[in-house]
Amino acid sequence: MTMMREFPAPPRAAEFSELISKKVEEVKASGGTRETVTVDWNGQQAHVEVIDLPLSSLFYNPSTHRIRAQRSHDTERDEALDKDPWSAESQDYLAFLLKADPENTDVRDKNFDVLKDSLDQFGQNDPGLVTRHGVLVNGNTRAAALRELGAQSMRVGVLPASLTWADINAVELSLQLRKDHRRDYSYINRLIAMEEQAALGRTPEQIAKDFRIQVRTYHQERWILSTIRELNERSRTGGGNGLRLVDWEGAQERLKELHRLYVKLETVDRDQAEVLKELRLAAILLDFSKTDVRHINEDFLKAGLEQQLPMGGTTAAQPQSVSIPGLGLEVPAASSAVAEARAMNDEVLRTAAVVRNGASDLGDERKAAAQDTWDSTKKAFDEAIEAAGRSARLRKRKQLAPARLAEACASIDQCVNDLVQARTSRSLDEEAFDDAVVKLRGSLLKLAQQAGRGLPQPGDGVAWLLEAVAAEGSR
Repeated sequence: MTMMREFPAPPRAAEFSELISKKVEEVKASGGTRETVTVDWNGQQAHVEVIDLPLSSLFYNPSTHRIRAQRSHDTERDEALDKDPWSAESQDYLAFLLKADPENTDVRDKNFDVLKDSLDQFGQNDPGLVTRHGVLVNGNTRAAALRELGAQSMRVGVLPASLTWADINAVELSLQLRKDHRRDYSYINRLIAMEEQAALGRTPEQIAKDFRIQVRTYHQERWILSTIRELNERSRTGGGNGLRLVDWEGAQERLKELHRLYVKLETVDRDQAEVLKELRLAAILLDFSKTDVRHINEDFLKAGLEQQLPMGGTTAAQPQSVSIPGLGLEVPAASSAVAEARAMNDEVLRTAAVVRNGASDLGDERKAAAQDTWDSTKKAFDEAIEAAGRSARLRKRKQLAPARLAEACASIDQCVNDLVQARTSRSLDEEAFDDAVVKLRGSLLKLAQQAGRGLPQPGDGVAWLLEAVAAEGSR
C-alpha cells in the first residue's frame, strides 16, 4: 500500500454525507446540551458535533495505522484491499485484522475481547470519529466489537468535509499519541507512523516530540524499520514469498539492543559490527530470547563461536572494492567474514519466510526442506549460544575476585577520607577503629594464603602481599 494514498469515496458517499449533514443540523437545532469531541487538526483544536450513526453504514478505515503492518498477513487479501477498500471482502479483512493479535495474526487478540466485554458491560464511553462519507477515523476496533455485540448504532464525532486523506491520517495519529489513549499501536505500526510523518517533511525533533520520545530514540526507530525493510527484501525468493512487517512484531527489545551494540562497534570496527548484526538478526528470527541473543557479542567472535554456525564459507576470492554505478566511485568491499555472515543470514531469512508464512503454492517438499534447514540452523545457534553462556559464566567467575578486591580498595579509600574528617572533628571512636583494623589484618592473612597458592612467579601485587604477611609472621 502506498503511503498517504487518496482513496476514492465509498459507495453511496453522497447519500450518506447528506444523512450526516441532516443529523448534525438536527443536533444543533435541538437546543439541548450538545456533545462534542475535540480533535487536533493543522496545529489547532476543533470541536466537532457527536451524533448517532447506524453501524451498518460505517466503513473501516483502510489507511488506519492500527493494522498497517498486519495487512501483510495475507498478500492476496491485501492486494484486493488496495484495489477496492470498500468491498465486503476488503472490509471483512480489515475486521479480521482489528480482532487479531498484532504479534500473531493467526490468533484472536485477548485485548479485543477485553474491549468487547467492557462495551457490553458499560456501553460506549467515548465517541469515535468519522468523515462525512462515513469512514471511521477513530474507533475502528470499537466498531468491530460493537458489531459482534449486535449493536445497531455508534456515537461518532463528524469531521469537516474539507479533510484530505493526509489530514485524516494526521488526526488519527494525534488521537493515538494522547497520553490518555487506552490502546497503543503495535510496535511496527508506531515505526510506520514515524516514517509516514518524516515523508511529510516533518523534522526529527517535531516527530520525537509528538511521540514523546528522545530524538536519539527516533533515529534508532528509523534505523530499525529501515533494517527490517531491507531484511524483508532479502528474504524474497523467486516465487515472491518473503517475510512480512508483521513477522517482526514482538522483537522490539532485541532490535533495540542490536542497534545499541551496532552503534558502539561501528566506529571502532565496521566489519565486526556488520558480522554481529547479521548473527544477531538471524538469532532473533530463530526466536531466541533476549538473554540468549545478548551472548552474541564481541566475546562470541573472539572465542570463534561463529565457526560453529552454518556460515557457508565463501571460497571465491573477495573483491577489494566495488564500484557505485553512475558515480564512478569505488568503495571497500565487505570482508569475507561479513560476506559469510550475510550469506548465512540470507539463508535464514529465506527459510523463515517459508516456515513462518507457509504459502499454499510452495509445495510440501519445499516446506519440509525449509523446516529441516530451520531446525538444523537453530540447533547450531543453540549450541554456540550455550557455549558462549558457559564462557561468560567462566569469565564472570575469573573476574569476581579482582572485582571484589577493587570494591574493597574503594571502601578503604573512602575510609581514609572519613578518618581525616573524624579526627578533625575529634569524633573518632578509636577502639572501634582499632577492632576494624585487626579484622582487616585477619582478612589480609587469609587472602595471602589463597593468593600465594600455585603461583611460582607471582606478580608485583601478590608478591607485595606475601612479603607483608611474612613480615607480620616474623614479629
